[in-house]
Amino acid sequence: MRLLHTSDWHLGQVLHHFERTVEHADFLAWLLNILEQEQVDALLIAGDIFDNANPSAASQRQLYRFLSDARLRIPHLNIVLIAGNHDSAGRLEASDPLLAWFDAVVVGQVSRLPDGSVDVARLVVPLKDRTGKVQAWCLVVPFLRPSDVPKVETSGDTYAAGVASLYRQAFEYACSLRQQGDALVAMGHCHMTGGEVSVESERRIVIGNIEALSANLFNPELAYVALGHLHLAQKVGGHEHIRYSGSPLPLSFSEINYPHQVLRVDIVGEKLVSIQPIPVPRAIELLRIPAKPMPLILVEGILAQLSLPQVAESRWPYLTVRVLLEAPEPNLRARIEVALQGKPVRLAKIEITTPSSNVPDVSPDLSLDALNALTPEDIFQQIYRQKYASELPETLQLAFAELLAHTEMQA
Repeated sequence: MRLLHTSDWHLGQVLHHFERTVEHADFLAWLLNILEQEQVDALLIAGDIFDNANPSAASQRQLYRFLSDARLRIPHLNIVLIAGNHDSAGRLEASDPLLAWFDAVVVGQVSRLPDGSVDVARLVVPLKDRTGKVQAWCLVVPFLRPSDVPKVETSGDTYAAGVASLYRQAFEYACSLRQQGDALVAMGHCHMTGGEVSVESERRIVIGNIEALSANLFNPELAYVALGHLHLAQKVGGHEHIRYSGSPLPLSFSEINYPHQVLRVDIVGEKLVSIQPIPVPRAIELLRIPAKPMPLILVEGILAQLSLPQVAESRWPYLTVRVLLEAPEPNLRARIEVALQGKPVRLAKIEITTPSSNVPDVSPDLSLDALNALTPEDIFQQIYRQKYASELPETLQLAFAELLAHTEMQA
């Protein structure tokens, strides 16, 4: 049986005020072709389908158009979706009756039986081959909030113990359904211990003081574990069969060099036989210029010489400009825009580095009385000194005094 593992689409994402509809449309069209060309039996989408809990109408149309097209082009395809921490579990599950027509299963949250126990049956679904024969059973576990997991008496982390208990119950239920030769696979949306995080675009999952989970919670009999949440494609704890597929698009400038991909997973009988990354073509480039922050005068020269291919405006690259400033520059953006005038690029972000950017803050802690004694002028001078490692110029002192006087008159 052939699976395709993907996650963290973040449909509807806005990158520094630029919508990314074109990029997502290109990815979904490419994905349809891959599903067909690779003769995939099951598509596993491991959460964060949307970028936020209240997705735009356009991003919802993208998802449902994709599912409709997938059903038409690959009629036998199993599609399984779980909610991530960015998704609205209820919103995703509301579409369940519709998705059933596409042979798609969506699990947004953990349901309870009348006695309060977990409805484990909803967390286990069969995966069929193109003939309709069940070849595998999938543990379909969405992003888990503390209220979702079973209560477990333990002296350690109760959340981690609850997650392990839930996976164990789902595993045991799947074992009760499987026939000889059926594989067992699992899905999850979580942060595993040792996982490398994208600091700019991944929303932290904070549960008390514990965030990361151990790979030990997955039974070793699972042939494959398809994870979502971390945008960098990676193995977990050195285990070949426990993987984050990573996001198909760079969701921030810190992810420019990530290997954006989907994973083709081949299982024969109960065993995993191969995992093949399939790189996702990048529809629109993300640029950081220069490679390291430089003084503004040098940056202006580099931008003026920038040569880019002429493409449709909807496909212009996104640009972060990196500037080293020794003092405030009121006309910073205007000067950069002049240097970029007429060039096919979208200025997304200006990244400012100052002398204090890499210097740890060693300012002494102040008592409440000392804080109360500070004037606005004192605070302004201290902030300037910490940021630029120099004294506040007289011109700025006078400008700040004028602004402060004007504010007090308006009060």
